[in-house]
Order: sequence, then structure tokens, then C-alpha cells
Amino acid sequence: MNVDIRLKIFSYTRTISISRYWFQYGIMTAAIVMGIVVSMAAAFLGNQMILILVLAAVAGTVGVLLLMRYPNLGFIVILVSGMFIPFSGPGGVNASILSVILVMGLWLMDMFIVKREFEFIKSRTLRPVFYFMLISILAFAIGQIPWFVFANQAPMTAQLGGFAIYFFLLATMIMTANMIRDIRWLQTIVWVFVGLGMVYVIGRALEIPLTDRIYQAGFYANSMFWMWLVALPLSQAMFNKLLSLRVRILLYGIVALTFLVALLQQGDWKSGWLPAAVVAGVLFSLRFKRLVILAVPFIAVGAVIMAQDLISTDLYSWGTRLDAWAVVLDISRADPILGLGFANYYWYAELFPIRGYRINFNSHSQFVDIIAQTGILGLICYVWILFEVGRLALNLLIKLPDGFAKGYAYGVFGGVFGAIMASFLVDWVLPFAYNIGLNGVRASILPWIFFGGLVSINQIYFGTRSKGQPVVANVSKS
Repeated sequence: MNVDIRLKIFSYTRTISISRYWFQYGIMTAAIVMGIVVSMAAAFLGNQMILILVLAAVAGTVGVLLLMRYPNLGFIVILVSGMFIPFSGPGGVNASILSVILVMGLWLMDMFIVKREFEFIKSRTLRPVFYFMLISILAFAIGQIPWFVFANQAPMTAQLGGFAIYFFLLATMIMTANMIRDIRWLQTIVWVFVGLGMVYVIGRALEIPLTDRIYQAGFYANSMFWMWLVALPLSQAMFNKLLSLRVRILLYGIVALTFLVALLQQGDWKSGWLPAAVVAGVLFSLRFKRLVILAVPFIAVGAVIMAQDLISTDLYSWGTRLDAWAVVLDISRADPILGLGFANYYWYAELFPIRGYRINFNSHSQFVDIIAQTGILGLICYVWILFEVGRLALNLLIKLPDGFAKGYAYGVFGGVFGAIMASFLVDWVLPFAYNIGLNGVRASILPWIFFGGLVSINQIYFGTRSKGQPVVANVSKS
């Protein structure tokens, strides 16, 4: 698409068309030249901070222009910034959430300014996501009401942070579904995540101290990282029949090493391995259906024993959680429909004693957090999203041909069950401002990208755009 410049001088009118790509290259060249000149001047003056800021500005300008040319690179930027960039600003604002906002802004600008078409794909899977975003906006507005006059409300920074977590993570799923129209980009995103995750797990297995310094704690100390590092490689190894034996063995090795680290080095941290174990159980059940049917009684007994063992080894924690859920749900009765707004219940908790103490606390449950912040309507939308993603994945398992897409659908299907378990344990999928927080977005972004990727696969293979035209997209069989 060209950039049209209309010149009008008195009675002389002329329209000049410049290719959008030449326009971008011209801006990029000018930015680089200007950056070099200013950097040399700053270096000559001896101000190191100015030099760093200028270099960052030049790199950022080049990066933005590259994202304008290749928008799907933005998902790689989101992953890499969440893994490695240590920046953390006021209220926990970090490179990951800023990258999400940047990529989303460029996507919207591309629709408004370049394509001049504001269009979303039609998908029943995205419908509850839109509704949840709308409910989040209403909940934020209602959160400005002082529900309990004898308690403080959450500071505006905390409310904005909690709202941003919900709104932008939900919007990421919509953005992913609309932006990715080539299966090769989705493959790239998956393999970049698996590859970088494998490097981290190897470093942890070998107990290399530098590993935890390079990777950000907000990423690897999040259940979603471990869960998806099992779901994606395991589903490809088990259900992508086009992969070679060597690749399958490598993927099985990644999964085995992930569980080795999660169980042996951090076994007390149940969120690190339990959701991943649920995913693995679902995938093995789908792969060996007859064997699982015969083993159902033994699996049920084993699950009950394991659940009792997990609870008995951490009885105090489970007891306090149950008490916290009861108190938070009691607080939520002030507005059960749309909730009390973001982060507010944490401050209202002082009025409701828990085990004789009047303290601020959070529920440590995704489901209870959603009710307290966005009400029953928010919880309905959240469960609806998981149901629709699971329904779509199950449908695609049957319809998709062998290859990456089929394996991916299996992985997301297992990921839905893992997300349910993670939601039961802690607020890993939609972090609470005073618990996992904005720093948790570094890894909590993963399910929303991969859920959106499933919708994208459905559009690539079977979808239609407006006016009844089939989707034009590249499909790879690998």
C-alpha cells in the first residue's frame, strides 16, 4: 500500500504516491543517521547516561520500524522481553507489559492508518473475551465507589495495574487471533519459546548460577512457564506425525528434564509441576485411550491418595486458603454481579477478621479473585473462555490434517485443563495486583497468546473473512 501525498499550490494540484516500504526505509535511515550523529556528540561530551538513552532510542526506533514491516515479530519481542529484560518501573510495570502495549498499539494503528479497515475475525471463541473486557471496564469504574466507608480503597496505581493485567491479557488473545495468518509464524513463536525454555531448564538442571541471573524471576517463577513447556513439546512429540524420530526424542527429553527440575529441585512448589502433570495426564489419555479406560479405577484411587498427601503435607496452607476464600466471598457480597473493582478487596479485608487477625490478604485463588474483582459476570466469562477454547481445540483435533497444527491443538486442549488447575492453586492466569502482580505478566501472557493461536489456526484452515471470502494464508505441513 502506498502513502499518498497531495500537494496543492494555488490552482496547481498534484498527488505523489510513495511506496509505504520506501517511506519506512527512509524514516529508518534518517533515524539511524541522526542517532549516530547524536551518539557521537554525547560520547564526545562524556555523558554516559545520555549515550545510553540515545542508543536505546535509536534501537527502539529501528525496532518499531521492523515491527511495522513484520508485525508478528512482536510476539517474539513479548516473549524475549518477558524472559530477559530486567526493567521494572513504578507499580511493577515491566518490559513485558510495555511490549504488549506497543505491539497492540502498532496493530491498531495499522488497521486505522495503513489498511483503513477496522475489522476483527468472527469467532465464537473470542465472544466471551470481548464481554470479559467490557465487564473489566465496568468493574474498574464501579471500583471507584467506596463500598466500605471504614476501610481504605486500593490506591489508583494498584487499581490501574489490576485493570491493565485483565484488559491487556484478554486483548492479547484477540490480537493474536487476528494478527497471525501464516502458520509458519505460529511455529516460530512456539519453537522460540520451547528453545529458550529448554536452555533455562538445562541451566537449572546443571545448577549453573548464571541461569537465574539471565532469566527473569517473574518468568520462570510462574506456573504458566512450566505448564506450557510441557504442553507444547509433549503434544508435538505425541501427535505431530510429520516430525522425525530425532526431533521427537529431543522433545520428550525436554519434557522429562522439565519434570526432573520441577519435582527434584522445587518439588515443594506445587504450582511448578501439578498443572504440568495435569496437562501430561490429559495428553497421555488422548494418546492411549484404551489403556486409560482400563486404568480408570487405578487412576482415580491414585488421584485421591495423591490429593490427600498433598493436602496433608501442607495442611496449614490449605486451611488458611479455605478461610481466605470464605472471607473474600463474604466481602464480595457487597456487589456480587460486577465485583468490587480491581485490588479493592485486599484493603477491605481488614474489616473481616481471619483466624482472629485483621490484616490485608489475597485469596490465592484465580476463581475467587475474579469474583471479588469482576463479580459473577466476570467468572462466567472466564469459565466461558476456557470452555470455548477447549471446545474449539477438541473440534480441531478431528478436522486438522497431520502436522504442527494438529499437535498444537492437542497441546492447547491439555493446556485448558492445566490452566484450570493453575487457577485453583493461585492467580497464575490473570494475576492479582497484590500477589503475582504485573511482574507475573511475563509468563501469564503465554496462555493468552497460545489460546489466540488456536483461533488463528482455525481461521487459517477453515475460516472466512467478511464478504464470504476464504482466508488467504500460508499453511505448512511440518
